[in-house]
Amino acid sequence: MNHTIEARAVKLGYGGKVVVPKIDLRVDKPEVISIIGPNGSGKSTLLKALSRLLAPVGGSVLLDGKDIHRLPPREVAKVMAILPQTVQAPGDMTVCDLVAHGRMPYKRMFEQLADADRDCIGAALEATGMQGLQHRRLDSLSGGERQRAWLAMALAQQPRLLLLDEPTTYLDIHHQLEFMKLVRKFHQDMQLTVIMVLHDLNHAARFSQRIIAVKDGLVFADGSVREIFTAENLRALYGVETTVMTIEQGGSSHLVCFPHDCCLPCGA
Repeated sequence: MNHTIEARAVKLGYGGKVVVPKIDLRVDKPEVISIIGPNGSGKSTLLKALSRLLAPVGGSVLLDGKDIHRLPPREVAKVMAILPQTVQAPGDMTVCDLVAHGRMPYKRMFEQLADADRDCIGAALEATGMQGLQHRRLDSLSGGERQRAWLAMALAQQPRLLLLDEPTTYLDIHHQLEFMKLVRKFHQDMQLTVIMVLHDLNHAARFSQRIIAVKDGLVFADGSVREIFTAENLRALYGVETTVMTIEQGGSSHLVCFPHDCCLPCGA
């Protein structure tokens, strides 16, 4: 079943300061979507609103046509999983215990895990390559392993929508690519809708079908990668001159950008 998430005239802010004056967007089919834009443009703020972590000042966020803030949290969690930019758990918690938290939307308070829950946990561990590490403490894992553990917890929710806020920020290039390939695989195999905020433009171009470019709290451009990922758009967004070209890799092609000069003074 496909689920729809929609922002209608959404206005967002913190402590009286408006960060996003008005945004409209709609996601109604399984695809991988990257939200890009300069620092302070409102990317993460928008993702928080879509994921029910931030209530709009104006407008509304709708999940399957219903105001997401009026829906029971457990019902939202059965459809949507969120991996925020900063996540924390006790360091002595094991990977398996963390992933088990993904089953909480399906359990009553103090209810024990059933065989079906354990099957979901096992499937999530296997899908993320964490089966062999399931009894390890979180504080003994590398950054890439920890990120995969959190991803496994999100998968254990059996979501149809997966929202990720800068998921590769603290990872080296090897673990960034590993993580992005996992996300793409889950989209393909499970028909997940993935919405993620990314700073790495080449990851956005390589692993997405749709790009939403945000600038000054507004949607600057929204469309396919080939429509949005152009030197002209990147110049307007970031004030940087780039060369955008297509490269062939492993029998497929994707766009990459090579920044080479600032076209605007710093801070302009």
